[in-house]
Amino acid sequence: MKLIRFGKAGHEKPGLYIDENTILDLSGFGEDYDEGFFEEDGLIRLQNWVDQNKKSQIKINPDTRIGPPVCRPSKIICIGLNFSDHAKESGVEPPTEPVIFFKSTTSICGPYDDFVIPKNATKTDWEVELALVIGKKAKYVPEKGVSDYIAGYLLHNDYSEREYQLEREGQWVKGKSCDTFAPLGPYLVTKDEIKDINNLNMWLKVNGNYMQQGNTRNFIFQIPFIVSYITHFMTLLPGDIISTGTPPGVGLGMNPPRFLKPGDVVELGIDSLGFSKQQVVSQSI
Repeated sequence: MKLIRFGKAGHEKPGLYIDENTILDLSGFGEDYDEGFFEEDGLIRLQNWVDQNKKSQIKINPDTRIGPPVCRPSKIICIGLNFSDHAKESGVEPPTEPVIFFKSTTSICGPYDDFVIPKNATKTDWEVELALVIGKKAKYVPEKGVSDYIAGYLLHNDYSEREYQLEREGQWVKGKSCDTFAPLGPYLVTKDEIKDINNLNMWLKVNGNYMQQGNTRNFIFQIPFIVSYITHFMTLLPGDIISTGTPPGVGLGMNPPRFLKPGDVVELGIDSLGFSKQQVVSQSI
């Protein structure tokens, strides 16, 4: 299944993506795609409900806003420098253990929402990433058992303000958590629909020009290790998001560095996970 949410920001409704011309309104299911949904075997219950009611569901208007496919996760955990060539362009050695940092959940927005450059920001950057969604509570999970804890996968643009991240002291979270810094989706793809998570092409364009091209086969740390590793430091809750790192081609790594400005258009995608697009605008407040 491809789970999608639609409607006004903060008031999204659950839906099901069938194809580019068909998105079904699943409001009649009576639940949003949140922690409780995943915790109570929501994917199984949803599939059964869809099988019984699919013919009676209405299509949404194609002009309807698409929101993030997951509702209010308890946390977004990111893995830094998970491609050796991205580490090189960042001027650091590839890590020997996963680099973990957080993004605020208030940074989440829809895949086609405007991207807002924060007030006084001058070094705002892009990062196409594969993210996964946890399907059930996870603590001290062995690598071999990780698949049982994954609900599905989605596309994430890990926007970053490099001055906030690297020049303002402290942890990276300051440069990762501004509003609109985590466009998710367009949809959550359940794990059964992904043939090989270790061989997905990923790309990002700015103003029609390719900036990033990579493949998940080049992860330094593969997904089973990442999830298992994290569960030895914290409990993961259903609906939590883990973003697995970006390939080379970020603006910071260019010579000279290149950063986003109002009027730019960012497009990105990953095989099987769809694509998203953000218009870059300045902060209006």
